[in-house]
Amino acid sequence: MSCRKAIFITGASRGIGYATAIEAAKKHWTLILNGRDEDRLKIIKGELESLYNVEVHILSYDVSDIDAIKKAFMWIKKNIGQLDVVVNNAGILDDALLGMINEKQMSQTLAVNTEAVIYHMQFASRLMMKQKSGSIVNVSSIIGRFGNAGQTVYSASKAAIIGATYSAAKELAPYNIRVNTVAPGFIETDLSKQISQEKYEERLSMIKMGRIGSAKEVANVILFFASDCASYVTGQVIGVDGGMVI
Repeated sequence: MSCRKAIFITGASRGIGYATAIEAAKKHWTLILNGRDEDRLKIIKGELESLYNVEVHILSYDVSDIDAIKKAFMWIKKNIGQLDVVVNNAGILDDALLGMINEKQMSQTLAVNTEAVIYHMQFASRLMMKQKSGSIVNVSSIIGRFGNAGQTVYSASKAAIIGATYSAAKELAPYNIRVNTVAPGFIETDLSKQISQEKYEERLSMIKMGRIGSAKEVANVILFFASDCASYVTGQVIGVDGGMVI
């Protein structure tokens, strides 16, 4: 097995996933990047290979497609031969008040935010168990820990990730596979740019550090969990929220 880690990141085309890819590239890890926007992933691949002289692979598929997930891990096993880190970052946000939630919103949100995470953990664990090592990092949300009006489905989907993390950590610890979660707060991403100025200021006022967080700051915590610096850390949830919930 190579001494260079192989990291698989879902939702890597922008935001936290993209920032995580950059930080992993700085460590010269082998990158496997997932996203639905294949053209965007190709641009990122070129950038990272040019800037950091790293090996970058693209697996473009919808994470709610179970067959596509299976094929992705089969490809990793055949072509990379190892898998050291999986970052379950892909997610969607579709707000709706109780009484207005429809079946499509429910099924899509749970399929992408919860079911996909569990399936990726399941297939990743099969490879990692043979290696007797690995790190799985799931991306939840501050909303999954404390809820928010108008986001019942999203909150439930992200809370479920935390529960799945606890259970998977207990199952996989005997194989030296660690499972942890980051729970970002108000982070500067494409999603945060879409909200109104009034809502932006309201959320900012709730943060004790007085500023919005960056995707890189979340990526740094993800990379900590992924690294050997966290070799005795599993079943943990770290909030990256600037004191929003203190």
